[in-house]
Amino acid sequence: MQQGHQLIIYTDGASRGNPGPGGYGAILMWGEKRKELAAGYRLTTNNRMELMGVIAALESLTKTNIALTVYTDSKYIVDSVEKRWLDNWIKTGFKGGKKNSDLWTKYYKLSRQFSIKFKWVKGHADNPFNNRCDELATTAADGKQLLIDEGYEAENKLI
Repeated sequence: MQQGHQLIIYTDGASRGNPGPGGYGAILMWGEKRKELAAGYRLTTNNRMELMGVIAALESLTKTNIALTVYTDSKYIVDSVEKRWLDNWIKTGFKGGKKNSDLWTKYYKLSRQFSIKFKWVKGHADNPFNNRCDELATTAADGKQLLIDEGYEAENKLI
């Protein structure tokens, strides 16, 4: 599955209701090393949590200029990056009311520090890493002391 020492990241996002309480999970793998990340938010959307999982994983890295592969069950993320939709959204300032511009802008800035390839995996299937990320995300969404997704709540004039 892994060649040499390439960073492999699995991410997933979940939302109980859309919008509703949500969470993300991420697993970072470098050789035999594993690191899990998760956080829950009081009000957000599934797509925002999918993106937050990727962003949190990238923000946790201490090295830049490395190649990494991100596995996600979010076609929204895979298509937005791999089909270069995001590049166009950035160029046009997210014209036409594209959602999640705050998170996409954050991702875009972070992504410039790495060589990232996205791969889609079928969710809720037989991939143990994707299933673990789903478990991390849903557990975080169901947790207490949920964080505030300031971007979502501000955009919807809730804070």
